[in-house]
Amino acid sequence: MKLRLNLATSPLEGNRRFAVGAAAAAVVGLAALFLLAGRAYQVWRAETVFRAEQAQIETDMARLRGERRELEQFFNRTETVQRRDLAGFLNSLIAQRAFPWTRIFMDFERSLPPGVRVVSIEPRLVDDYVQLRLTIGAASDQGKLEFLRALEGSKAFSRIEVQGERRSDRPGESGEILLLLQARYSAS
Repeated sequence: MKLRLNLATSPLEGNRRFAVGAAAAAVVGLAALFLLAGRAYQVWRAETVFRAEQAQIETDMARLRGERRELEQFFNRTETVQRRDLAGFLNSLIAQRAFPWTRIFMDFERSLPPGVRVVSIEPRLVDDYVQLRLTIGAASDQGKLEFLRALEGSKAFSRIEVQGERRSDRPGESGEILLLLQARYSAS
């Protein structure tokens, strides 16, 4: 038979609770370390991809800046400027030829009272509408006022501005009134 005797002056302490707690803390620490390491790896991969995309964008921007410089040099050459001016001139001629002369004269026929005549018409294309400078001859103030009222009531003419008025002093003409005005014309 065996007897167990404790000859120590103080009782034996158990380290089991400490060992279990330390092991649990080590497991939690290792799990946190693996999670943190995984997250750090993901961030590193994302930054690597981001830096590669940023480098590609910067390369594309440098290439596009070079192309822009080349295009600016091309469009600033004298022969290109001359061609562009010629194209603008030809386009303005085409636009003038496309101006609806018959329609505007039909609209004037409806709005001209007796004793009033059109002396000159200067059409200009401004943005997306036609701007007209008109010189109108009227035999009397009454005819001039009737014409302005008819023009204001017309759907084809808008933004009518009287720019000047003068009386003709030519011999043989009994005080004809010349009216200078500007109007916006839209073919209806």
